[in-house]
Amino acid sequence: MHIKASESTLLEALGGELKTVFSKRTARLTGVRMIASGSYVPDNMITSESMEQRLGLEPGWAKQRTGILERRHVSDGQATSDLAVEAGRRALHNAGLAPEQIDLLVVGTFTPDYLCPSTANLVQYRLGVDAPAFDIAAACSGFMYAMATAAQYIATGNARYAMVIGADTNSRIVNQNDPKIAPLFGDGAGAVILTQGHQQQGLVAYQLGSDGSGGPMLYRHTGGSMNELTPESLAQGRHYLQMDGRNVFKWAVRAVAETMQIVAEAAEISLEDVDYYLLHQANMRILDATCKTLGISNEKLINNLDRYGNTSAASIPLLIDELMQAGRLETGDTLMMSGFGGGLTWGTGLFRW
Repeated sequence: MHIKASESTLLEALGGELKTVFSKRTARLTGVRMIASGSYVPDNMITSESMEQRLGLEPGWAKQRTGILERRHVSDGQATSDLAVEAGRRALHNAGLAPEQIDLLVVGTFTPDYLCPSTANLVQYRLGVDAPAFDIAAACSGFMYAMATAAQYIATGNARYAMVIGADTNSRIVNQNDPKIAPLFGDGAGAVILTQGHQQQGLVAYQLGSDGSGGPMLYRHTGGSMNELTPESLAQGRHYLQMDGRNVFKWAVRAVAETMQIVAEAAEISLEDVDYYLLHQANMRILDATCKTLGISNEKLINNLDRYGNTSAASIPLLIDELMQAGRLETGDTLMMSGFGGGLTWGTGLFRW
């Protein structure tokens, strides 16, 4: 396998623990509120038990290593836009809005239907939305990046209603015969609708960040302009997601813990006083390690990892929708949200309801 010099240099740099520097820089984006949400996961349920049997793994392997009991995979003919459209329709219904009232649509995804056009364009057309629409590719941080972007339009008065969708079909980019990666991922979509609120609502403090030196820890080698897709690369499985699980795990625990502390300090709130923690659903061991490091009560940690697995950009909006549909959110509640993943990227924010 030929590796370009730039890629080789990055891979060699990963010999030890990645030394990401988490800036103290944060921003504030208030005067924004969420008025509705919607979510959708495919009907096709894949249990960990069936996957363990197929891959020759010990019974209980997935639960012990990841905390995942089942996940959803798209069926033949389904794509990311299908999941996003259904989540968007449900959000519109729950908001009591007509599609034409949406004046901005942002989709966070790293599994687009096509390289061109954007998935957001397809969703815009199918929903009947008359608005600019674009994708943001930040892997598992995609929803946080998309929400912060859309919130800018709301806060400045340049949009009245913005729809933000996080959607990914990970089953299409993961080698289903790879026992180290296949059990981790599922497919799904979540949507929220933002509009103007009072100045105490919204992102009281947030941080978006990236460390491209860690790119080879979680990446797809072929399919872009650097390495075109060829019959040879397909045969080698180079189009599938590659992951350095051990280093990703160590980096993720540190990233979530440090950035949440930075954001909480900027928001002038103690971690103990945060009402809910909505963290990217990557691996239960990552979530448990983070809670243990920061002394966070597990009762405040909202998770659906056991049912859906790692749904990438969809994980946080899926959690938001569960809270909203259960009627658990009240004005003034605080939500600490953190997405982290390929790039490497992270997006952490303290959102006041």
